[in-house]
Amino acid sequence: MQSLNRFAKYAWAVLAYNVLVILWGAFVRATGSGAGCGAHWPMCNGEVIPRSPQMNTLIEFSHRLSSGLALLLVAGLLVWAFRAYPPRHIIRRGAVYSAVFILLEAVIGAGLVLLELVAHNASVTRAVSISLHLVNTFLLLAALTWTAWWASGGRPLSLTGRRPLGLMLLVGMLGAMAIGASGGIVALGDTLFPPETLAAGLSRDLDPTAHFLERLRIYHPIIAVLVGAGLFLLATYIQRQIPSLDVQRAVLAVRGLVIVQWVAGAANVALLAPVWMQLLHLLLADLLWIALVLLAAFALAAQPVPEPLAPRRAIGVAPNRVRSS
Repeated sequence: MQSLNRFAKYAWAVLAYNVLVILWGAFVRATGSGAGCGAHWPMCNGEVIPRSPQMNTLIEFSHRLSSGLALLLVAGLLVWAFRAYPPRHIIRRGAVYSAVFILLEAVIGAGLVLLELVAHNASVTRAVSISLHLVNTFLLLAALTWTAWWASGGRPLSLTGRRPLGLMLLVGMLGAMAIGASGGIVALGDTLFPPETLAAGLSRDLDPTAHFLERLRIYHPIIAVLVGAGLFLLATYIQRQIPSLDVQRAVLAVRGLVIVQWVAGAANVALLAPVWMQLLHLLLADLLWIALVLLAAFALAAQPVPEPLAPRRAIGVAPNRVRSS
């Protein structure tokens, strides 16, 4: 990697800020503050700035402000990319994808509020929308990560001669999305139907008469263990196939975060999903996703085109000379 220029530093900072916004959004959901501004968007309870707001209003309103700033930062990334890089440059493409996905984030967030899929809403529609929200969030993080990586000297991705590896990485990333989507549904169930004890929670998970959000909680740990084991094996396979220092580091990050996530998930269940543990679990999930995206970038980076060798004079052969007549 070359030394970071100003654009690259800005791109990494935008990525880090968006992770913080995602965590704050989870805090809004975990505290039941999603309806803090009522069914109004972009206004808050019909006002630009709420007067005498309650705590849930402050939490929701501050999330809207932080999300708006994230949108402006990505817009700045897009404008800067188009001013600093030539047409069809890969960094321009990454900035465009980042802008598209953050606009979708805003649309989904607005839809949740306007359709009142917040607070104590326990419908199937909300569960589906939460899953779609998390999938789009992962795509946003991927676009921002690759944009920052390319700006830091990373090469474009290429499947030339590596289609099987690309397919394995795609399956692994889809599996990681499945973990995130199921985890979002579980977190929603923990918020709306908090168990009083671990035994009571497990009993409700297996009770056919329980709410579907409670019964779905049992599947997330299974998905997390199976997909996590698959990611661990995939990272090990890539480590053996590509002896690169960057790949080795990304492999260590993926494998380490998989193990830490398993421990955090078990602790989250044992502690009955307190808010701080939910946020830590989500942070680790985001970091694991970013590590997986970087692993794909390192593993599928296009190889540099070798420069042609200069013609070499044969040893012991004198150059031809033109004879004068």
